[in-house]
This record gives sequence, C-alpha cells and structure tokens, in this order.
Amino acid sequence: MFRTHKHIYAQVVDDSTGRTLASASSMDKVLRDGLGFGGNKQAAEAIGKAVAERAKAAGVSQVCFDRGSFRYHGRVAALADAARAAGLQF
Repeated sequence: MFRTHKHIYAQVVDDSTGRTLASASSMDKVLRDGLGFGGNKQAAEAIGKAVAERAKAAGVSQVCFDRGSFRYHGRVAALADAARAAGLQF
C-alpha cells in the first residue's frame, strides 16, 4: 500500500513472479465517483474492501501487509481493517 495526501493505493503482488494480481486506488474510475476525496479514512476503507474483493476474485485469500514506512494508524489501519473485514487474511 502507498498513500499520499490526496490518494491511497493498494496492490496484491505475487513476489515469486513479480505480477500484480489485484489493485485498487482512489484514482480508479469505478471508485472515484463514490469517494469524493481520496485522502480520508472513508476512502481508505473503500479501497481496502475493493482490493480484498479483487484479490479473492483472483484466488488470493492470504497476504502479507506491507505498509512501507507509513505508521499503522489512521488511513493505513482503516485500509487494513476493511480488507480483513472483506475476507483477506494477513
């Protein structure tokens, strides 16, 4: 996952092959209209739910959550909690 002040992004990547299996961001055309502003907790929750649904559709149910250098609170925690609630196991 990666975040900026205005947007948040999440990807599910297969490290052995380097392929992106699922992704979602606040800039996706499908999600952008319903979000309004992409830099808040509500957007992070929507992105977490969307990436979990797309990962499950790709056959992935267990992932390793890499938050990079971002602290685990606020939008980062909201994205992770929403992905867990939608069925991804960390």
